[in-house]
Amino acid sequence: MLAPTQLLSASRQNLWRLTWIRLLVLAAQAGTLGFTYVSGMVVLEWLPLLIILLLSLGMCTLTGLRLRGSWPVTELEFAAHLGMDLFIHSGLLYYVGGSTNPFVAYYLVPLTIAAATLPWLYSIVLSGLALTGYTALLIWYQPLHLQGEKVGELLITLHLFGMWLNFALSAAFITFFVAKMSEAVREQDQLRAARREDNMRDQQLLAVATQAAGAAHELSTPLSTMSVLLTELRHAHASEKDLQEDLAVLQEQVKLCKGTLQQLVRAAEADRRQTVAEQTVVQWLESSLDRWHLMRPEATYRYQVSGTGMPPALMPPVDLSQALLNLLNNAADACHENLKIDLDWDDQWIVITIRDYGAGVPLAIAEQLGKPFFTTKGKGFGLGLFLSQASVIRSGGTVKLYNQDGGGTLTELRLPRVHTEL
Repeated sequence: MLAPTQLLSASRQNLWRLTWIRLLVLAAQAGTLGFTYVSGMVVLEWLPLLIILLLSLGMCTLTGLRLRGSWPVTELEFAAHLGMDLFIHSGLLYYVGGSTNPFVAYYLVPLTIAAATLPWLYSIVLSGLALTGYTALLIWYQPLHLQGEKVGELLITLHLFGMWLNFALSAAFITFFVAKMSEAVREQDQLRAARREDNMRDQQLLAVATQAAGAAHELSTPLSTMSVLLTELRHAHASEKDLQEDLAVLQEQVKLCKGTLQQLVRAAEADRRQTVAEQTVVQWLESSLDRWHLMRPEATYRYQVSGTGMPPALMPPVDLSQALLNLLNNAADACHENLKIDLDWDDQWIVITIRDYGAGVPLAIAEQLGKPFFTTKGKGFGLGLFLSQASVIRSGGTVKLYNQDGGGTLTELRLPRVHTEL
């Protein structure tokens, strides 16, 4: 089961990463100041520095507690955290040499994070804050006072080491954390794009469903008329055997159409009441095949069960059963002879494959298959595969078509195994 969307947002993940950056930087700062205090090489105002370090630690603690809550992290909040990091960094630099300290270049790390994760307006504001802090440190700061002999050489050595350490930390943070942050933003963009596609598909389904409901209502009257006329024709031509057989087939087809319309009504009512019955996948597939063979008596097929052990149970909604019928009809339209239907399952998936020996899927139009109102048959409305895919996706599964060596198509219907076995 997926966590709430806000728990997976890019800003929330980025704030977690920013907190880890703070902790690593805080550890480096505390270690450097501790070494300086023990060595006694530099005279510093230790109390203000300790207060600033405790403020940084408090920020990490409060951020960790805040992230335990369920409310989402906004871009404004994330920008405020970066601004607070710039403020803390400026305060530390004020007491350790200002702009002469090699760690002044660390200003670039929060700005790089902002540029990678936030809109340009926030990045501009944070850049202005960083530039203001840097400029102020050119004028106001407390210079470093080194003790001992060869102060000049020591100062140069410390400055060079500080430049190296600042570069190493900045490069590590930018390479790893900013790359992760950008990846989180890209994933969220992809999720939004997928949701837009789902909304478009749902709108198309709603339009089709509305038309289907109107058509079903209008078809009930002519089907009843046809049923009455066929009954009268059978009585009127009782002596004509060939005609009787044809009329019987027509009557069965009309009966099947009426049954389909009635099933639509019952399915809608069952869906509203959530009264879908549980059954094994073997029972579901075999009942669907029996119904399909009434619709397509000319089709011949071989059916086998490859799965081992007890067949998994499922509660198939009616639209999923209709999706299976659509896939079977597509295979029969391609070639109605010698279809191969296989049922298999494992611990995670139920897989139904339908193999036909038709012309296959032309590569030039392969990407168009599954889109509404696109068909390669020269008849029909181009909705079968589209509706089938939508129904299967709603159930957490997939529908894929593969061209086979020697001609023909393999249709794979894959459904998640989410129910316990009977």
